[in-house]
Amino acid sequence: MWKILAISGGLDSACLLYMYKDDPEVIVAHFNHGTRPSANDDEKFVENLARKYNKKIVIGHANLGEGVSEEKARKARYDFLYGIASEYGHASIFTAHHLDDLIETIVINLLRGTGWRGLVPLDAPNIIRPFIDQNLTKADLLKYAAANNLTFREDPTNHEDKYLRNRLRDNIKSLPPETKHKLVDLYHKQKTIKAQAEQILVSLLPPDRVYQRAWFNNMGDDVALELLRTATKSHHISLTRPQLQDFLNAIQTYAPGKSFNLPGGELVKIHKTYFVL
Repeated sequence: MWKILAISGGLDSACLLYMYKDDPEVIVAHFNHGTRPSANDDEKFVENLARKYNKKIVIGHANLGEGVSEEKARKARYDFLYGIASEYGHASIFTAHHLDDLIETIVINLLRGTGWRGLVPLDAPNIIRPFIDQNLTKADLLKYAAANNLTFREDPTNHEDKYLRNRLRDNIKSLPPETKHKLVDLYHKQKTIKAQAEQILVSLLPPDRVYQRAWFNNMGDDVALELLRTATKSHHISLTRPQLQDFLNAIQTYAPGKSFNLPGGELVKIHKTYFVL
């Protein structure tokens, strides 16, 4: 099965590509966000790496401009990666995230007042993160790159203070090792709980796509939101938490016959006792 390797040209992804350089079913995927002039140099660098290892390469382009939010850039990049994976028979996507990335994301989510899902970041479907699975840190990758004489490009935005992640990075580096280990242990425990919870929620979904309003009125909002999230995802509807909350409010309060507008212009008619997705 094809493996889609997300390669930016930085240290982490250079190590990822080298790790899979002998795998004949690898496709190098590079996304040029169009956010800085040096992005074109990154693209050429990755092209040369793919050529060096005799790998197929797919390049995506956008013109997001300077100052684009991390979230918008991330969405564009993953839309690109999922598109390639679909084109190649639902191939798996491999990213170069490591333990330091995981810890940074957990800390950021905690600072933002995350729900329980924020303790299980970097756990998207069909995405494999071998460095996290192998408990590798940034320091480990630096040693790996040095041992194998790997070249890579440094992203200048990694040092810009306008990004919260960059501002927190040095503070997170100074965390005691035992604190980092506790966060990683918490992640693995929550990941197991998340998988079990999602399995239960999927089993509760009706096969006929008819959802009773009473379900969402008679359970706590936290549980109702989780059920609604699972229901919409099962029908390929992606909603943010505020959108899910708005939808739940509609289910609980709308008069019969009124419709709720989902993203993309799709309408869901709220009947007296039920609605259909």
